[in-house]
Amino acid sequence: MLKTTLFSLSTVIAMGLSANPTLAAEWKFNNGLPEGRGESKQLETFASEVADLTGGSLTIDVFHGGSLNLKDNDVARWLPRGAVEMGLVWANYLGRDVPALNAVMVQGSVGSPEELIAALPEIQEIYAEVLAEWDIVPTGFMALPLLKASIFCREDPVRSLDDLRTKKLRVWSNDQVETFTKLGVSAQIVGQNDLYVALQTGVVDCAVYPALFAHTISLQEVTKYASYLYPVAGVPYVLGASQDAWNSLSDAERDAVTTAAARVWERTNEYSQAEENEQAARAKLAEQGLEFVEPFSDEDRAAFLGAASATWEEMAQEAGGKAPEYRERILAVLGR
Repeated sequence: MLKTTLFSLSTVIAMGLSANPTLAAEWKFNNGLPEGRGESKQLETFASEVADLTGGSLTIDVFHGGSLNLKDNDVARWLPRGAVEMGLVWANYLGRDVPALNAVMVQGSVGSPEELIAALPEIQEIYAEVLAEWDIVPTGFMALPLLKASIFCREDPVRSLDDLRTKKLRVWSNDQVETFTKLGVSAQIVGQNDLYVALQTGVVDCAVYPALFAHTISLQEVTKYASYLYPVAGVPYVLGASQDAWNSLSDAERDAVTTAAARVWERTNEYSQAEENEQAARAKLAEQGLEFVEPFSDEDRAAFLGAASATWEEMAQEAGGKAPEYRERILAVLGR
C-alpha cells in the first residue's frame, strides 16, 4: 500500500512538472540614469507591460542610477556577456569600444530640432546593424526629448567662448572633448553620477547639461549660473538585450518585449511641448536660486557647430570600417 501511495505521489509530481515545463524568467535591466528621470519611469512602464503581455512568464526588474555598479561606457562588454539580461545603451558612451556607433552622430552635428527628427529613422537602422555584431539585440528604442545644452557654472557667469576658455568644463562624451578642444576649451569627461561632487569640490568649474534634467541631479545646488549654447543631437537610447538571453525566450515572449518597446518609442517620440518644457524647467531652477544669463552669441554658436562638424568627420574617419558610410547616410537624410 505504501509503495502504491509513493508511486501515485511521484506520478502526480511528475505530471505537474511536465504540465509546467518552464519556470518564469526573471531579468535584470541596468539603467544608468537617475530614478527621477522621465526615461526611468518609461522603463518601469516597459517592464510592467512586458509582465502583463507575457502573463508573468517574463518579469524585468529595472535597476536605476548605476546601482548594479555596471558602467554605461562598458555596456558593450557586460551586456553581451550576460552580466544582466538587458541594459540601456547610449551611443554617446561607446566611443572606446564601438567607435563606429559613436560616430553615427555627435553633439553639435545637427543645427535644429527638425534636422534631428528627420535623421532618427536612419539612426535606428544603423544602430540595429552595428549592435548585431556585438551580440546585442536592439529590442526597441526610447527617444530623448528635444534638448538644449547649457553651460552650468559654479561661481562665475559664463556666456561666451572667451569666458569658457578660462574654465575647466565637464562633458559626457569623447566627441565633446574634441570639439571643445578645437575651440580652446579644457574639457574632461565626468559621469553624471559623479558630476555633483565634481562641481562641489572644484574638480570642474562648469558642466554641459540640459536644463530639462538639471534638477534630477540637483545641479542647482552646486551651480549658480547657466547659459544656453547649442541644440543637443539627442540620439535615441537602445533597449538592448543580451543575444543569449534573447535566444532563451519563446517567440511569444520576444513579441511581448518588442511590443512593449514599440510603445516606449510611441510615447517618447513626441516633441510638441519641447520649448514649453524647457522654459518651465528654467523657471523652476530660477526659483531655486540658479540664474540663467543671456545665451551664447550667434557667432559663438556657429563656431561650436563648425568645430563639431569637423570633429564628426574626423571621428568617422578614425573609426574606419563603415563609419564614414554611416555619416554619409545621415548627411544624405539631412540634405547636406
